[in-house]
Amino acid sequence: MALTRSTVTTKADEYREREPLYAVEQEGIETLPAAFEAGEFGWRDVEWVVQWYYRRFLGSVPNAERREREERFGRNDFEDVRDALDDVTSAIDPADRIDRLTALDGVDVPIASAFLLFADPDACIVVGEREWTVLRDHGRLTDPYPDPPSVSEYWTYLETCRSLAERLDCDMWTLYRACWRLWKN
Repeated sequence: MALTRSTVTTKADEYREREPLYAVEQEGIETLPAAFEAGEFGWRDVEWVVQWYYRRFLGSVPNAERREREERFGRNDFEDVRDALDDVTSAIDPADRIDRLTALDGVDVPIASAFLLFADPDACIVVGEREWTVLRDHGRLTDPYPDPPSVSEYWTYLETCRSLAERLDCDMWTLYRACWRLWKN
């Protein structure tokens, strides 16, 4: 199945209809960017982003591993998290954004990319093995998923996604949903 506008639209719609977390994800996409930009968010909002990253796999990430990573993030001081997110919404360069986020305990490049998605869903997208693999299988990326990706590897992935989204005339949130469903096929 080629990565065409029709395929992406169909798969993104399929995601909306079949993925159990869609409603809460969509709420996050609609509310978190403004909340992060205004600094009007609480601990539960940032904790939710970290939980979402692992829980979207619906049990594929071993429970002990998921809990350990969530607990590591939970050890951060809220003011440090607030400062990192303030920097994220004001920084232009995604590499700078990721550096600020990965300075937090429990945040690697994939988790940082989840924060970027929910802070700026028009310009950023989350990275994970599934999404990367779909793009590789469709000839958009050449290397297998680096676990975890470096900042420069995320930058390559992000630029690939931006170019593809522009070509397909879709936003990053739509592209993410389509990639997630394409992986399942």
